[in-house]
Amino acid sequence: MGFTWRGRTWPAATPAAVALTLALLATGCDGTPDDPAPKPSASSGVPSAPSETSSSSGAKPAARVCAKPAAGPARAPESAVTVDPDVVGDLAAKTRNSPAHTTFWLRPGKHRLESDRYSQVVPKEGNRYIGAPGAVLDGGRTNQYAFGGGARDVRISHLTVQGFAAPHDEGVVNHDSADGWVIEHATIQRNSGAGLMAGDRQEVRASCLRDNGQYGMNAYKGNGVITDLVVEGNEITGNNTGDWERKRPGCGCTGGVKFWAVQGADVRGNWVHDNRGTGLWADTNNNDFLIENNVLESNDGAALIYETSYNAVVRNNTIRRNNWVEGRENTDGGDNFPYATVYISESGGEPRVEARTDKIEIYGNVLEDNWSGITLWENADRFCNSPANTSSGDCTLLVEDTDRCARPGIAKAPLYADCRWKTQRVDIHDNRFLLDKNVLECTENCDRMALLANYGTYPDWSPYQGERVAKAVTHQQDNRWHDNVYVGPWRFVAQDPSRVLGFEAWRAAPYRQDEGSTFRARGGG
Repeated sequence: MGFTWRGRTWPAATPAAVALTLALLATGCDGTPDDPAPKPSASSGVPSAPSETSSSSGAKPAARVCAKPAAGPARAPESAVTVDPDVVGDLAAKTRNSPAHTTFWLRPGKHRLESDRYSQVVPKEGNRYIGAPGAVLDGGRTNQYAFGGGARDVRISHLTVQGFAAPHDEGVVNHDSADGWVIEHATIQRNSGAGLMAGDRQEVRASCLRDNGQYGMNAYKGNGVITDLVVEGNEITGNNTGDWERKRPGCGCTGGVKFWAVQGADVRGNWVHDNRGTGLWADTNNNDFLIENNVLESNDGAALIYETSYNAVVRNNTIRRNNWVEGRENTDGGDNFPYATVYISESGGEPRVEARTDKIEIYGNVLEDNWSGITLWENADRFCNSPANTSSGDCTLLVEDTDRCARPGIAKAPLYADCRWKTQRVDIHDNRFLLDKNVLECTENCDRMALLANYGTYPDWSPYQGERVAKAVTHQQDNRWHDNVYVGPWRFVAQDPSRVLGFEAWRAAPYRQDEGSTFRARGGG
């Protein structure tokens, strides 16, 4: 939960480029009478490319899911219960009075719940909720939650959910993280908190998650891990309108999507753009992620953070114009840390943790005109039981009893290795990195690729003091760049922020990175 760069604590919290067809990506996000067209996002003004055009890199464009909604059925499906928007509370009442596995069809118009802030729809197992064209469930900035309870296998489709006032870190749809829910062709917008929570086997497809106060989706389950999550073909934009990182500095409580302790996730074919803060953020003991064929662009912060987590494949994504706001703020504040667009923090491949891969493999991606590139970082002071561990109370997936990570055992095998999340076995290859500093209006610190750690100092009983972690992450933990293409004035940081290298020094001993890669400086920077 959060990470530390050079003593500065960054966000922590409590709880082929697009392979999917344009037809799939163009569905979801029903327009509503209140919202005939997408409004400007909460982001700080970085423009998005039109969806109809490709970038100069040749990467494919994203479809505008929110602008091209798939209409729900204009007539009630056979045997469905019809819900009347003119009757306040009709949806919740008919849900209570109907058996499990009932289908509900919401007529066009604005549906409301009773005025009590805790009024909500509590589905029964297997219920299905389908919106007609123009059907909206509106919380009136009074109700906190739209759909809650523990019923499994609920489906919500072709429905707009808006105007709910969920508290910080809580969500509006699937508030209680029930299992097996499917949300598809839905618009979840302009709510406080998170638009969605997540449970096991949840699928979120072809939907529009936009302009929510904190997250588009908070994949968090308070009583355990989430398994087998699918996030596919969605547009996730303009989230964190509440600007929570400024309200609660160091909270780490924002992002287009935040993942916590998710075991197995497929995140593919999404357009994640113009969010205030990070686009996709996996934080604390996530494992077995496939992140592919997404377009991640114009997010104020990093496109992707993979933090204190394990085993992932990141491939065939288009990543462009991210981190302009936070990267510039970091540099203007005088910090020379390579503030990354793809940030791998205390995360790596671990064969002892079962997954579809035993490393973090990053390949086939196009990264264009972002503020810096990929940083692999390991905080020497962050480990189980350390006061510097911002994932408070959590330990690695290799140690069941956190109390074992203490003197004297932590100084010896196996705890010396197993009590810390390690940035290891990261394989970065066959990517294309393009940078024009004139586009970014940047003079320094926006051109970095990095592999480094800090000098260990804390706490006084730490066995990781000094340069040992920095040397390990740089030379001994099988972190490799190779067979990439670089266009632009790239620089490389090795072992600590003060070692800024040119391409030839990066490739030479003792670092020996980017074997088989090509480098071409182009005009404009």
